[in-house]
Amino acid sequence: MAVGAGPSRTKRQRGTPWRFDSGRLCLDLVATAPGPHPPGGPAAQGPAGPPAEPLAGPGRLARWLVGAGLVPATAPLPDLGAEWVDGFVELRRCVTQLVCAALDGGAPGPASEPVLATVNSLAGEPPPRIRAVRDEDGTLVRALCAAPGLDALLAAVARDAVELLTDPVARARLRRCEGDGCDRVYLDTSRGRRRRWCSSEVCGNRERVARHRRRTTAPAGGRP
Repeated sequence: MAVGAGPSRTKRQRGTPWRFDSGRLCLDLVATAPGPHPPGGPAAQGPAGPPAEPLAGPGRLARWLVGAGLVPATAPLPDLGAEWVDGFVELRRCVTQLVCAALDGGAPGPASEPVLATVNSLAGEPPPRIRAVRDEDGTLVRALCAAPGLDALLAAVARDAVELLTDPVARARLRRCEGDGCDRVYLDTSRGRRRRWCSSEVCGNRERVARHRRRTTAPAGGRP
């Protein structure tokens, strides 16, 4: 169920703040955290206090699971209560710590061992069982053999994190967005490994607009 490197084009699920263009399933989960993401992302604050948990709330986690490709849109899902949200938030916290450590390149400290143990424990569970079925026009599509449980879906994401962090080639492609105010982590699969932004259509476009604005508002004579 783990998803490999995805396309560079931004994929956003309609009706949600989430994008699925980080290049890996586990990085798409990391990107759901409240934080300094680009405008319109899951870090938008309410009228008072810190931002709320983006995965909490009616149907939000279910929509993320579908958008991330973990479950088909037609798959029956149980009531995803607080236990489900807490499980994915905890996995997100652990994966984020491990990914940031890989980006920083420093030697892991003792505090990282419980985090690694959590990810390994979750990855050891069996992922959702899948099968191929035919849709209405006869095309083969993926379906789940049964309604997925929490442990199985957590296992799919945790396994993707293990595969990413133990692959030296993939690990070397981890990048942090250079966009102003954005900390999104992504996998750089571009030619020449020169990608600077999490998305050319989001942060890249914002940078181009800002650059154009600086040029057009600069005083005559060349210096702003």
